[in-house]
Amino acid sequence: MKNSSAAWVAKKKIHDASHDASVDARHMAAALALGERGLGAVWPNPAVGCVLVRSGRVVGRGWTQAGGRPHAESEALRRAGAAAAGATAYVTLEPCAHHGRTPPCAEALIEARIARLVAAMADPDARVSGRGFKLLEAAGIEVAVGTAGEAAARLNAGYLSRVESGRPLVTLKLATSLDGRIATRGGESKWITGESSRARGHLLRARNDAILVGSGTALADDPSLTCRLPGLEHRSPVRVVMDGRLRLPPGHQLVARARQVPTWIVTLGGADAARRKSYRAAGAEVIEVAPDRDGHPDAAATLKALGERGITRLLVEGGAHIAAAMLGAGLVDRLVCFRAPSIIGADGAPAAQSFALDRLADAPSFVRRALSEAGGDVHESFDSKA
Repeated sequence: MKNSSAAWVAKKKIHDASHDASVDARHMAAALALGERGLGAVWPNPAVGCVLVRSGRVVGRGWTQAGGRPHAESEALRRAGAAAAGATAYVTLEPCAHHGRTPPCAEALIEARIARLVAAMADPDARVSGRGFKLLEAAGIEVAVGTAGEAAARLNAGYLSRVESGRPLVTLKLATSLDGRIATRGGESKWITGESSRARGHLLRARNDAILVGSGTALADDPSLTCRLPGLEHRSPVRVVMDGRLRLPPGHQLVARARQVPTWIVTLGGADAARRKSYRAAGAEVIEVAPDRDGHPDAAATLKALGERGITRLLVEGGAHIAAAMLGAGLVDRLVCFRAPSIIGADGAPAAQSFALDRLADAPSFVRRALSEAGGDVHESFDSKA
């Protein structure tokens, strides 16, 4: 933890022996599952879950609602009503202590007269950072911190990345043949992987705030970059295109439908003024960033610009140049690979273009977290070792 309250929070990570740790763990697991419902829909806020338990019975549940309001605690208190008095609140992140569009959740819990708070972790936001816990404790409410802290940090890794590093969590998704190709030599890429893999890919879109592709992929594939799973169509992420030369035609569906699904174009300063005007007229936002050494929009600067706009979780879908830029700069936090049982050959398009790697020791490396089968394809998820 990177704040002055670290010692205080560490002290609170000692649970009172009078409480059953297994009971705390069970209710916190439920709160984490509730919080997960908000992924991709609550940015720039964290995805938080809250469970209120009184006399062994759950009296209220809540999770951060779409757009970040109401907060999880407010939702759980609303559902519990008077039954919240004397309850234990299980919250996946420290209750907020600052005034925004709504009053602080710490104050709402105090007014509801809960008896105990169990929080998975502290909030690193400087406006909170231990203040929520101190407010509750000053009101005579018992506070315990640390139950399922690692799982909570993973749930809100995107929020933590934006607060602590100024950029979103980056997940690179690859759909390849067994030999790591994403298209034939003629450019055909639909579909290397099967229907089950594509459905999982759309679920990834629903759980991320934004999706990013390069202009080459946008021009070659004409993608809609929306979530098309039944019932989750409203969870389509912000569409981001890195286009340093503004090659995307104003009539391209990513631009033409920018008022229906938000579209941001990342480009370089001084790019064609008339083209930028046409994008803005269609409802797309144009974001200028500095160039990298090759004259393309810099990957790190792009992530910083997205973080400044509140994006916490970014899904990178292609193409090979964008994948190489992100990997080469050490900006990929998670890697999701779908591998089809086919071989395309060396003349097919690689998953990542060259990023001037000379030594194996410098290669981006990952730890596999999950392995499964998706309709004949292999699905693997990795975390960066960095």
